[in-house]
Amino acid sequence: MFRDDNAQSDIMRRLLLIDDDEHLGPPLASFFARFGFELQHATLPSRGLALLQSESFDAAILDVMLPEMDGFELCRTIRRSTGPENAVPLIMLTARGDVMDRVVGLELGADDYLPKPFEPRELLARIQTVLRRTEAAPVTPAADAAEPAGVLRFENLLIDLERRCVTRQGAMVDLTSTEFELLVMLARTPGKVYSRDDILAQLRGHAGQDIHSRAVDILVSRLRKKLEPLDVVHTLRNAGYLFAGARD
Repeated sequence: MFRDDNAQSDIMRRLLLIDDDEHLGPPLASFFARFGFELQHATLPSRGLALLQSESFDAAILDVMLPEMDGFELCRTIRRSTGPENAVPLIMLTARGDVMDRVVGLELGADDYLPKPFEPRELLARIQTVLRRTEAAPVTPAADAAEPAGVLRFENLLIDLERRCVTRQGAMVDLTSTEFELLVMLARTPGKVYSRDDILAQLRGHAGQDIHSRAVDILVSRLRKKLEPLDVVHTLRNAGYLFAGARD
């Protein structure tokens, strides 16, 4: 199942798999190695948390069904223990492919999700997409001679594209990589309306029809809550979402 004759070499990246199936790690590690990824496997959440605290990983893959604590609690624990500058991208494996599992994962700060059983190539694609969103150089904003490169400034809100951090009324806002990318997408073109499919296609790298549209509503709701008391992300009924912040 893991054979791929078109594998390409790349700079070695480090992945952490937290899944109690001890037979899953070795074949996945072999597959990912062909694409420049080193995969380390922890079968217990406590071991996975210890590794995340002591070592550096580019992304972590969490199963929902785990001993000690389930994947949702593990996701919550990881997000609470890391600041915005050190937030590792998280991809959740949902055993039943249940929409509610995906919704809960997104609410807790997961960056993407994949139902089991899955194809290793699809997991690889999801990881590559998340890493591109996290590590890609910022796109040049719309022309504005007064705007410093790499910074979007609004009243009581500053978005630093290079450091990938956001400050609201002078305080740092703890955003996941997906929340940050959503905010940047909207804030680059204030007043422009983005549909749910537009947002899903840009953030996840593929058409939104195969992902439940509730995912966008959750991301927007979570972003709004973190930006409170600022009211800068608005809903246009039956159309989508727009950014309404005033330039500083």
